[in-house]
Amino acid sequence: MPFHSILFEKNEDGVKKETFEAPDFFVDLNLDQIIDVITRGKEEYNLKLFFYTPLNDIDTIKYRHEIMQDLENEVLLEDIKSFAEKMQEMRKHLAQADKLYYKYQKERWFLDAVEIYCDAITDLVEDLSSVELKSRGFLAFRQYLIDYINSDRFQLLLSETKKLKADLSTVKYCLLIKGNRVTVRKYESEIDYSIEVEKTFEKFKQEAAKDYKVKFSDWPDMNHVEAKILDLVAQLYHDIFSNLDNYCMKNSDYLDETIATFDREVQFYIAYLEYMALFKRAGLKFCYPQISSKCKEVYNYEGFDLALAYKLINENSAVVCNDFYLKGKERIFVITGPNQGGKTTFARTFGQLHYLASIGCPVPGKEAQLFLFDKLFTHFEKEENIKDLRGKLEDELLRIYNILAQATSNSIIIMNEIFTSTTAKDALFLSKKIMEKIIQLDVLCVWVTFIDELAFLSEKIVSMVSTVVPENPALRTYKIVRRPPDGLSYAISIAEKYRLTYNCLKERIKS
Repeated sequence: MPFHSILFEKNEDGVKKETFEAPDFFVDLNLDQIIDVITRGKEEYNLKLFFYTPLNDIDTIKYRHEIMQDLENEVLLEDIKSFAEKMQEMRKHLAQADKLYYKYQKERWFLDAVEIYCDAITDLVEDLSSVELKSRGFLAFRQYLIDYINSDRFQLLLSETKKLKADLSTVKYCLLIKGNRVTVRKYESEIDYSIEVEKTFEKFKQEAAKDYKVKFSDWPDMNHVEAKILDLVAQLYHDIFSNLDNYCMKNSDYLDETIATFDREVQFYIAYLEYMALFKRAGLKFCYPQISSKCKEVYNYEGFDLALAYKLINENSAVVCNDFYLKGKERIFVITGPNQGGKTTFARTFGQLHYLASIGCPVPGKEAQLFLFDKLFTHFEKEENIKDLRGKLEDELLRIYNILAQATSNSIIIMNEIFTSTTAKDALFLSKKIMEKIIQLDVLCVWVTFIDELAFLSEKIVSMVSTVVPENPALRTYKIVRRPPDGLSYAISIAEKYRLTYNCLKERIKS
């Protein structure tokens, strides 16, 4: 199949695929923080659009996995980075040409940009020919490049560029300056007497003296005098500068669109691999997940929340990994346990894993099997909006209603601590009704809750509990394990630690 894109094997898959706004769930799952770090320093490529666009085709996900695995070869990765640096330099030359005013100066910067482009392409073909490639994407791209450099169009561009550069290197001229008059003529092999003069007066040299020589400016812009001199030089070498004019007009669209697209799209992989390297250096693991659009027996071992892990690594703190799995008819994780124990982090991890898998990226953990969802919904607590005149409970119910109305059996729903603003009795009643609907939809779901009773409503539900240090319940382990809820909030242990129990307060008041 002909090469079209390093992100999409089929041309039609890439048509109108870019999403210009982050999905609604990004902030809840801290994916906005993750993508910000991944794309930092690569703003010119506008990579966020690729990270905003999940795939709905397993073969395209595998296509990206193959390319990512090829790029884990350091030799290939450095080759692609080198190509990208040359393309960046080319764009800088083109940008500088656009900024300049005088024609011949603009044309010379354009010529240099094309030369950089030609060198970048020929070097990349040579590099890709000497490295082992296995992915469909890179194999097709290498063949595309080979066909391109052997095409009449590129060969003509290359030969004309080399000839014009060689011709311009032969341009030599003399400036005769007398008062306010400057005369330009061709250089006629006159003798340079400066060396002879220095040699004659060498014996009179005693010590370093002030240098009165005038240095030429090294900024790219020309002044009007320099521009006029260049115009006179162009008249002396009419044929060469006429060829330069024709060259620039004829090759204004020299840049191959497919190669330019590759240059941008391949940064998606490079950015993510560089991001992964931060965690691997800290001893954390990544894997290429198995993806299914039918099997809901998902699992992940030694997974972690990327946003939190990034923060902890920068603080030189330890990262706690967790495992999960669903088998048979199991569909729903109900997460209970003490506050600040890692429950919300676990829910975010579940969402992050599935989303990153859906865009073809490796995911945290040593092994994973994940589900290719059609829609991902999150419901996290939000502050009341005083402008809409709705109470917190009403707002939560409306949001949940919209989620359930849009969700299908192929969706994923993640809910975190809902109905905290109402009574325990009402929260239980409402939660049961919502859980019944979720069970009926057969969706994958993670539900963080303070209502232990939800864990026993169906065989589709798996109870997981955040744990504490047995000897000191005030200390959290941040491990989430499969087991029935224990009904303990551990609030008393925290109160005792900070001497805030009734008895402690009573003693302090007396004293």
